[in-house]
Amino acid sequence: MGYTKNMDQYKKDFIDFMVESKVLKFGSFTLKSGRHSPFFMNAGAYVTGSQLSRLGEFYAQAIHANFGDDFDVLFGPAYKGIPLSVATVIAYSRLYNKEIRYCSNRKEAKDHGADKGMLLGSDIKKGDRIVIIEDVTTSGKSIDETVPVIYSQVQDKNDITIVGEMVSLNRMEKAQDTDKSALDSITDRYGFPARAIVSMKEVIDYLYKPDNSNNIITDGIITDGIKKEIDAYYEEWGAK
Repeated sequence: MGYTKNMDQYKKDFIDFMVESKVLKFGSFTLKSGRHSPFFMNAGAYVTGSQLSRLGEFYAQAIHANFGDDFDVLFGPAYKGIPLSVATVIAYSRLYNKEIRYCSNRKEAKDHGADKGMLLGSDIKKGDRIVIIEDVTTSGKSIDETVPVIYSQVQDKNDITIVGEMVSLNRMEKAQDTDKSALDSITDRYGFPARAIVSMKEVIDYLYKPDNSNNIITDGIITDGIKKEIDAYYEEWGAK
């Protein structure tokens, strides 16, 4: 595959992993937003034990690189964030010898048992520092549901700190009603950094094979033909 000199090794490995797992594909796709995209990411394709184990390690490395170790809770919004948060706290313990608590929300509160309420896993308590983990965000809408759930667990939102959010891929597209990306919009609205394991720019730089003018779709390679489609897509939908 291609080579990008200044890219961290875990990012290169993660791009390879997305392609191998058939999570990242190139072709012609219609997104929920109605946009027609030349690439598509389906995080639901991570289904095996080995895939989830590796995915947790990539998230752990990215969180460690971006936010360090000074946090207590990894919050994964229901539903996709639940396995992500569990896999990542296991990986964090193994890679960095630090115990992080996982926490997720329920779509409906449980009204019985020792674990009744809105949360799965750990409680959120005064003094906690929290990192939010999600698969990918295009519009940034999901965070508008997640942040109130987190703050509702304490009497005063200043009792806790949201350190940041980590997603797997920064699509680098305009969010709704703005020319900024979803991740930049989240930072503007809430004041905490929103980061990704890799960006689409890094994916393109790594997988693009110049001097291949055909339009054949080959796993793990962005040909000249695919690159032109991606460039046209970002000309229309790319974040400013």
